[in-house]
Amino acid sequence: MILKKIQTIIFGIPLLVVSCGTAPQPPISGVASEPSARIKEVSHPQAFYHFLQGYLAEINSDGMTALKEYQQGLRFDPNSSFLKFRMAKLHFSSGQTDKAVALAKEIAPEQLVQGSTLLDLAKIFTGGEETALALRVLEEGVQRFPQDESLILAKGNLLLNMKEFAQAEQVFVSLLQQQPGSAESHYYLGLIAQETKTPQEAAKHYQDAIKANTSFERAYLKLIALWENEKESQRAIALLEQYLKEVNPHHREFRLRLVRLYVLERQAEKGLVHLDQLLQQHPDDLHAHVRKAQIYGEMKNYPAAVQELKDVLQARPNELRVRDFLGLLYEEMKDYDRAIETYQANVTIDPTFFDSILHLGFVSYRLKRNADAISYLEQAIKLNPKRTESYLLFGLTYFQMEDYQNAKVKLEEGILQDPSNAELHFNLGTTLDKLNQFDEVVREMKQTLALDPEHADALNYLGYSYADRGVRIEEALDLTKRAVALKPQNGYYVDSLGWALYKLGRVDEALETMQRAVSLVSDDPVIYEHLGEIFLLREERDKAREAWLHSLQLDSTNESLKKRFREVGFGEPIPTVSQQSSTLVP
Repeated sequence: MILKKIQTIIFGIPLLVVSCGTAPQPPISGVASEPSARIKEVSHPQAFYHFLQGYLAEINSDGMTALKEYQQGLRFDPNSSFLKFRMAKLHFSSGQTDKAVALAKEIAPEQLVQGSTLLDLAKIFTGGEETALALRVLEEGVQRFPQDESLILAKGNLLLNMKEFAQAEQVFVSLLQQQPGSAESHYYLGLIAQETKTPQEAAKHYQDAIKANTSFERAYLKLIALWENEKESQRAIALLEQYLKEVNPHHREFRLRLVRLYVLERQAEKGLVHLDQLLQQHPDDLHAHVRKAQIYGEMKNYPAAVQELKDVLQARPNELRVRDFLGLLYEEMKDYDRAIETYQANVTIDPTFFDSILHLGFVSYRLKRNADAISYLEQAIKLNPKRTESYLLFGLTYFQMEDYQNAKVKLEEGILQDPSNAELHFNLGTTLDKLNQFDEVVREMKQTLALDPEHADALNYLGYSYADRGVRIEEALDLTKRAVALKPQNGYYVDSLGWALYKLGRVDEALETMQRAVSLVSDDPVIYEHLGEIFLLREERDKAREAWLHSLQLDSTNESLKKRFREVGFGEPIPTVSQQSSTLVP
């Protein structure tokens, strides 16, 4: 009698659903689509009844009830691998991986009659980092279902993730022999070739994958990235153009990637054409509008960039980040009043908008409106005490005011927030120099270089400081050489290198280096002062006198140089009208 009732339930499900006045619903992911097909996997009638109840609960997204029903089913059929699998799958999908794996280990894979079930079981083991068990399940699945491409691909992919490249390659090659048009096989063979450092072979496989499936996005992405990495951007551009023309002209991400490549290849105009096409398809695409403004900005076409952002803001006045970018463009144009007006408009809309408040502090600092800068930076720190840019700007503002003690305090507060910030340490070092704390200067410059070994300013500053004081000259030479190697066209760094060479007595090298510094920076009084000392040591007194007069012409307040000028017997230093430096630089 019980069996008859159960059979009525099994075969009456479609009628029961229709009689409730609702159309049959498609099963959710992971739910068995054919209950009657599970009779082989759930042999006990009562267990099958609870499976059906659990199945219906899963359809209705009621995982808790489904678990209870499957548990009830196990009371009647405690060895049912299928019911344990259903429970493991539910645990796994809800993030309870440990429970899922524990149940999965109780399952006898040979009792599961469908390849898709074995595939899901392998996914549970993989998610629980039980790769050996996952591989064992997949191997059984491939043996029992040799035509199931999903199982074969999963096995190959797992071997690939395990770095078993030779075995993985064998799996995909075998699949290609079985299914010559398998785009997925070519794709994974491409991944293996990349992992084994054979990019040309990888490219060939990705191309074959695309030939087999012209809309295979993952293969396009891998091939484009590979060509970019191999400095073959034009091939990547051609492929993207082909995809957008022949496969999907509405693919937003591909078009934006193409725009980026055109900009990198200094073909910004072509990038703009594609942005216009994108905006024709999606006129409200904010990212595309902003990207267009960025490109105009990089082209130094600031009016066009400004107009693009103004158009966005006219339609969407509350886009604070767009307006903030507009303020940055005004800064680039040195239209500081408009920049301030733009940032202030943002703060009016949202008084807590940190970026615009910080930018107001920066513009005020740049314009030497120190009181305004301090006011804005105080607001910025209150809003976000973790953002170290505020402390850095605060320190620079006080430094500009020659209030070195307060500059030190603010920079140290910033370092407390982020001890790994190299810029804070560097500027603290320059501030300590003004406070005549040389040992602390050295400490901060070394800390800067520990955090950023290629911090050219710190290399130069420490090197010059040593050279000027006549201490650790060999180290000074090494530091200044490193700075010049990083920025060979920086005349101030070249001057520091020349000064270190002079202090070491390598006069001819010092002269050549200092003359190069003069050619790079023709209006710095210190460089001409150094040049004069080198000429004097070489006993080229006329050139020394000329160099010093030129230095005093650039800085008539240098009393120590005036004194030195008299002491060496050059008379009274009276700078004349623009001395030609051509006699100083060969």
